[in-house]
Amino acid sequence: MAGIHITDIESAINWWRAKSPSPDGLSLCDELIALAEVYALMVYFREVECDDNSMPRAAYLAWMTWYDTTPDTPCIAICSTSQGDDLCKGCGRTFDEVQLWPEMSAAEKRGTWRRITIESSAWRFNRYAERARETPAT
Repeated sequence: MAGIHITDIESAINWWRAKSPSPDGLSLCDELIALAEVYALMVYFREVECDDNSMPRAAYLAWMTWYDTTPDTPCIAICSTSQGDDLCKGCGRTFDEVQLWPEMSAAEKRGTWRRITIESSAWRFNRYAERARETPAT
């Protein structure tokens, strides 16, 4: 059971706002309504995470649509866990996170992304940041 952090809900809301702008400044698309309800409850109850298993289906599907637009892995092809490090110098993931990545849920992956972004000590955030940048589609 993994939690979806409120910042990911915010990111999904902002992505949907850009994707489906309100035609009149008042109405929202169904995906935004679903995510906004979850967000409002999180704020009201002062929760920073919502359980991905109990999240309303419409909100979860809207979140997953946003999630599918994010990079799948923080890997920059400089893996020090293969050299015996417990924490990869390249991406910042633990040995277990690197090994179990294909089996992790979307919420678990986003939790790892959040941790390594906050720590920002991995080479993907400094020495090799250019490798981490996405190249625009042509």
